[in-house]
This record gives sequence, C-alpha cells and structure tokens, in this order.
Amino acid sequence: MNVWGQMLETILELIDEAIHVVDQNGVTVYYNQVAASHDGLTREEVLGKHLLDVFPSLSEDSSTLLKVMKTKKAIYQKSQTFKNNKGFTIDTINTTIPLFIEQQLYGAIEIAKDMKQINQLSEKILQLQQMDDNRRDKRKQTKELKLSEWNDIMTNDPTMKAQMHIGKKAAETNHPIIVYGETGTGKELFVQALHRQSKRKNERFIVQNCASLPSSLLESLLFGTTKGSFTGAVDRKGLFELAHKGTLFLDEIQSMPLDFQAKILRTIEDGFIRRVGGTESYRVDVRIIVAMNQHPLECVELGLLRQDLYYRLSLFLIELPTLKERTNDIPILVDYFLKKANRPTAKLDVSTLHLLQSYDWPGNIRELRHVIEYALTMSEEDAISLHHLPHHLQKKISSISVEKKSSQTLKDKLVMEEMSYIKDALKATGGNIKQAANHLGIPRQTLQYKLKKYQSNDERKKGGRPND
Repeated sequence: MNVWGQMLETILELIDEAIHVVDQNGVTVYYNQVAASHDGLTREEVLGKHLLDVFPSLSEDSSTLLKVMKTKKAIYQKSQTFKNNKGFTIDTINTTIPLFIEQQLYGAIEIAKDMKQINQLSEKILQLQQMDDNRRDKRKQTKELKLSEWNDIMTNDPTMKAQMHIGKKAAETNHPIIVYGETGTGKELFVQALHRQSKRKNERFIVQNCASLPSSLLESLLFGTTKGSFTGAVDRKGLFELAHKGTLFLDEIQSMPLDFQAKILRTIEDGFIRRVGGTESYRVDVRIIVAMNQHPLECVELGLLRQDLYYRLSLFLIELPTLKERTNDIPILVDYFLKKANRPTAKLDVSTLHLLQSYDWPGNIRELRHVIEYALTMSEEDAISLHHLPHHLQKKISSISVEKKSSQTLKDKLVMEEMSYIKDALKATGGNIKQAANHLGIPRQTLQYKLKKYQSNDERKKGGRPND
C-alpha cells in the first residue's frame, strides 16, 4: 500500500462513525474499528467474508448494502435492526451508497450511526421536554395560554378570506388538514385558529417541528418509549398519547424519512400507536394538522412526501398567499405592529408605505414585522420615513422606486406630491383644518374633500391582529 493509501485508511479509522465497504459480490473489503465495536465483532471476523454469512438475520432484500447494489440507488438515513452471527441485536441508522468507477459498479459503502447512543440522547431530551411541559402545565393553572382565533387574522385580501372560509368549514370536522404556505405567511397562527374553532378546542394543542429532530428521536417523541427498550429508557407517553382527544400539529412533515411517514399514515388510518420497544398497542383519538413550506404536490414529485400519506391528509388543503400577493394588507399589518410596540401614534409617511407595498417580501409577514421593529428603534419621533428602514431594504426599495418613477403617469406624481403638501400643512398647524387650508391657499371645504378622498382607503384597512 502506498503512502496515499495508508493516509486514506488512517483518515477512515479516525472518523467516529462505522464504515463498512463490500465489493460487487457482497464480500467485505473494508470494515473500520468503530463498525466492529457497533456490531460486537472483531474486524477479522468480518473482513473477506460475505455479508450474509456474518449477519445471518439479513437477506438480499433487508440488507441495505446489497439493496443499493441491486437498485443502484443510494439510501439515506435508513434505520436497520439485525443480528450478528453471535445472536446479538444491532440497531443502526445507515447511509448506504453504491460505488461506481467509470459507470461500472464495484461495490457499496455504508456509514452507520449507533442507535444506542442516539436513543440515550433521545431519552435525555425527552426528560428535558417533560420537565418543560410540567412547568408549562403549572403556568397554565394560573394563566391559560392564549391561542389565536379567526378574528386575530387581519386581512382584506379575497384569497386569504377564501382560505379562511375553507378553514372554518374544515375546523368543524375531524379530518386531517394540510396548511401550505411559504415561511412567514402565518401557518401556525392559522392552525391555532383551526383548533380554537374545532370541537377539540378545550383539549390539548401540541406542536412539533419535524425538521428539528432526527427520525429516531422523533419516533420516541411521537410514539413514546417502553422501559428497557434501550439503555436508560422508561415507560413514557409520546405526543400522540398526550394529544388524545386534542390536536397534534406536525410542522414540516416532509422532512420526515419516507419509512417513518408510513408509520404516521398507519396511525392516522387505524388510530393505534405502539411505543418504541413495546408490543402493546394504544388507541388514540387525535386530530392531525400538518404544515408545509413546500407545496405538497411538489414534495410528492421530489420524493419528500409519500403519495399515500398526501392523499390521506389532503381532503382539506389550505394554501396561504404570500405577502407579495396581498400587498393591500400591508397598511393594516403595519398599524398593528406599531400598536403592538406601544407606539400607536407612530406613522409611516405615505411615500414609504407605498414603497413597502412594492417590495417582494421574501420573508413575508415575519420580515415585515422585523422591519417595523427596526424602524421604531431607529426613529426617535413618530414620523417614520425611508431612512429609518434597514439599509438593505432602503437600497432595494430605492431601486424599485426608480424603476416605477419612469412608468408613473403625471397624474400619479401630482397626487403623491399633493398628499405630501397636505400632510406637511396639517403637521405645521397641529391638525387644524382651517389653518392648514389657509396655509395651502385653498378653501377649507376643498381640503376636507381631499382629506376624505385620501383617507377613504385607510378607513377600509382597519383590523385586529395580523397572522405573523
């Protein structure tokens, strides 16, 4: 073996994960010490031997190494349970990849993580979460947590109102619901309103982001654990049991591995769960609502969401519009954020507000909220202008403004200029209509007419709490 070969082998030995390589015949050609420790074997017992001779509980169908060579497709983050030739049970999570050289299959490599360590970490996290839940329950005894309702969602947008109408109808059923929307469009606020209108409104509302945990930990969290199922495990209810009679909200469900999605589907279909490591089944009565920031059909096409799970969940598919698609809601959202920050008298000047309505808002309502919070921090008075906004947004909006000015009609420019003069006159006279009219050199009745005309839109843009 040359120097580079020795260096490569040394690197592979230093990696803190099990590495197992077989040739195209299924014979082990490389097996590091970590893999040997995981499997309870010595390297000598595995090297040069066929995979199925060393692990007799596996077959050509259940072995991920043999499967990827047969299908010529990689498998990522697949859990696997098998026995070695000494009868010991091994639990791993594997990423397995076929090895090609100049388009010819030469074997496969598997990188495995020890489930025992992951399960121990899972148990610790579950214990911490239970401690947090206990603290929350104590707080709830003194003050009930407030969930959003439909009148907390501020909108005059026809598309948003149509989705709310569907939501109100769906809330009265027990069917699963999918809520799709880009990041920041208010999915959780919408889901809370669904729960609040449902027959389960007085029961628990439990939220779990599926992208925040690995599938092995997620399984323990959702389905619970049985004492002795792994080192340190205790009998513990999962979120399905804890949400019995209530609502379980699963966010970013498309981030779950497909095999785990099958377990979710089975639970939705038959209403039973089985704790990790257990044999007993428990019936649960849970309303499932899921949220996705990628369109469900796109996720099905990309292989991120099981088609059968999609059809089971999608009787009610609610699609929330982006802020870019509902820019007429921006003024009422801005007013709300100003009031929420205890600055109800603060106002954006008209030109800045119009420019905000021309921006794309990739972060949607959440981005708008942060922009307003920043502007309030930077402004010492109640008047908020373009220069109070974040610098990157000033540059973006200014470029949009330049582009739009070239296409603005003379009438548009004159209206904006007139509005600016009226605003300045009212500010200078402390809001006195007669004095402002004299300052502008126009009759008081004319000024009142113009104010009524310009403020009519604002009067239609009043509301309560936005869906941020």
